[in-house]
Amino acid sequence: MAISSTINKVTLNIANMDRNYYQHHELTVAQHPSETDFRFMIRLIAFMVNASERLSFTKGLNSDDEPDLWQKTLTGDIELWIDLGQPDEKRIRKACGRAQQVIIYTYHERKAKVWWEQQQEKLQRFNNLKVLHINAEDVDMLIKRSMQLQCNIQDGELYLNDDDSNFIISMDTLYSSNTD
Repeated sequence: MAISSTINKVTLNIANMDRNYYQHHELTVAQHPSETDFRFMIRLIAFMVNASERLSFTKGLNSDDEPDLWQKTLTGDIELWIDLGQPDEKRIRKACGRAQQVIIYTYHERKAKVWWEQQQEKLQRFNNLKVLHINAEDVDMLIKRSMQLQCNIQDGELYLNDDDSNFIISMDTLYSSNTD
């Protein structure tokens, strides 16, 4: 018998002063059985930072042909492709060919550092790529089947809280092409 995904309900209030985006989201997000709580929260953080009416979660770990999140135009073109972790160069090349903008969020500092040292030269040829590292230690403490989160983003820092906990999450830009 296969283990099924965990379904999480997330009520999310976003106030992004950097992008002038202020919105309330009611999300139902599946957590793959092999996805850790920490990775799940990183996926939510990636959503918060890039939130829009058309940004959506995909099949994620269940599909090799889709990113973790994407934003499509009304005609089905991919505007934004968001991957997490340390994807291989072939996957990044494919994403950069299919989407107007690609963002990769790394999140395990030691693994990300080794990956970036190996990939840095190869990836600088892509003019629609951005690579960021999310510093969000212990953010997985927020995870519950039903979450109510408040997210404030200002000057590149994300302030995330629920009724019990507060987190300050920062991001380091590893690479950003000139066409952002």
